[in-house]
Amino acid sequence: MSFTPAEDAHAVILPAFDGMMLSDPAKRFLDRGGISILLGESREEYLAREMSDTRRGSETAESFLRITDDARGRSGMLLAAVDQEMGGICRLHDLVPQFPAPSELPFASEEQISELSMFIATQAAGMGINVFLSPILDVLTGSNKWLERRTWSKDPLLIARLSAAYIRGVQSGRVAATGKHFPGYSTTTGDPAVDATAINPLALSDVKAGLAPFRAAIAAEVELIMVGPAIVTAYDQAKAALRSKAVVRMLKETLGFDGVVMADDLDSMATMRGDSVAAVAIDALNAGCDFLLLADIGTQLDEIADAIETATRSGTISAEALAKSANKVRHLSRKYEMRKV
Repeated sequence: MSFTPAEDAHAVILPAFDGMMLSDPAKRFLDRGGISILLGESREEYLAREMSDTRRGSETAESFLRITDDARGRSGMLLAAVDQEMGGICRLHDLVPQFPAPSELPFASEEQISELSMFIATQAAGMGINVFLSPILDVLTGSNKWLERRTWSKDPLLIARLSAAYIRGVQSGRVAATGKHFPGYSTTTGDPAVDATAINPLALSDVKAGLAPFRAAIAAEVELIMVGPAIVTAYDQAKAALRSKAVVRMLKETLGFDGVVMADDLDSMATMRGDSVAAVAIDALNAGCDFLLLADIGTQLDEIADAIETATRSGTISAEALAKSANKVRHLSRKYEMRKV
């Protein structure tokens, strides 16, 4: 089956929103070739690292199933994603079993993590969820307000071992896992979401020291890897990782990852650095990213899809490369499609 550049442009976007109903732009997005949604959290919940009491009291498994069924009915296939981190943000809150407390996670066995992760994924799949934006693979060695209280160890080999167990368990439960945030943010000078100057300033040797979890994730056949939102000066002093050909090339060629490369939030201040979201989207695709995380705000979904299509028709983006990325995302959706019981 062939697709138009407009359909391919929609297929490579992952729209994020914190409600439990599809907005009119999200409906248009799905009607025009989009095949994914991210059921996110509010900024307050993100900062608190937990879902609000209001959300916990109002959301049910049935409400997740309703919105994922609605989206799937419009698109014909669907990647429905949530943050479900070990020791960090757990979007599905009390609707699924909980991971051990962060202080206890380092003492868990691979078997325990794998079995629990598979059970959590199975429960999530029953709600129509088939992508977890987790595990976090960053090895914190310095100040990092962005990832504070979202990680549970500073030992790269331990993170590698238990994260691989998480990936195997989750994907056995019919949910695709996403390793993040490549190439690793052991430290940042600020929160990339709100600080345009935030960077990872470490030397190349220090960045490489934190790659073990990413190598383990790839060996465990993780389906997606998310590239980070801020500059990593050891690889590229001008562009954020998700906009950098050098960073994405290293992920694909040096580490050998051939799955779906996801770009973190396109509209993070440290990613944009004064540029437009459309410029970021085009850079990310040209750098080699396949899948672009984008907030569903106003008419932004329409505008960015149109910008990608226009760039493809003008030759600014390779139509062949865009189609390849879109088909990788579609293939992943078909691979983890909801099983009817």
